[in-house]
Amino acid sequence: MSELRPDWARGVRRIAVLTGAGISTDSGIPDYRGPDGIWTRDPKLANLFTLDNFLTDQEIRHRFWQRYLDHPAWRAQPNPAHQALADLSGGPAVRVLTQNIDGLHQRAGVPARKVLELHGSMHQTVCCGCGATTPTPEVLDRVRVGENDPSCVDCGGILKLAVILFGQQLDGEVIGKARAVAAASEVFLAVGSSLQVEPAASLCAVAVRGGAKLVVVNAAPTPYDEHAVEVIREPIGEVLPRICRDLLAG
Repeated sequence: MSELRPDWARGVRRIAVLTGAGISTDSGIPDYRGPDGIWTRDPKLANLFTLDNFLTDQEIRHRFWQRYLDHPAWRAQPNPAHQALADLSGGPAVRVLTQNIDGLHQRAGVPARKVLELHGSMHQTVCCGCGATTPTPEVLDRVRVGENDPSCVDCGGILKLAVILFGQQLDGEVIGKARAVAAASEVFLAVGSSLQVEPAASLCAVAVRGGAKLVVVNAAPTPYDEHAVEVIREPIGEVLPRICRDLLAG
């Protein structure tokens, strides 16, 4: 790609990047809907990530917390794709709109102010009663010593990761900012996302309506491929650094 830079990568000043689970698989974090995805292998696991189930079933909460005790995201390190976006963030006006909850964009060096976490962060836990937040490692320490269903130390309410579960609305302010970023972008990269989860996926449509050139980087077809100026099936960790270098070349 660097040898023959595409027209859509030339002279770009405003770039938005929507990232999904596929960008973090090279860091050892499995995706959800890919051929070997978590929910592909065991569709019933989605029950753990449904808000109504979580709030009404103590056993679901127990299984949820047990699953996150040794989640690979705690050990994961940013990979070349994350690093490439961190490099890109130092150039043109760039915003990363991520569906991921792992925090790897920030760890790679993208300034926190340039990252919108559409689905929240696994690094914080929130009380469903009073709204108090706690670093998740502190909650997991309680689980390790025998609290199957840790409750809020302030009000006794149910604790959950500060992430969006099925049946839960996205934060209105966050998705509003994301739509504004998408609408103002000149190039909109959709990287490692199945583009099946709304409203995050619809940011592609917002960008295209605003005049942006949509580029999809994903191993499998997505519902938005037909709207893209280019669809790239190459491994994300190999192709994204090249794309970012092309964009930085101006």
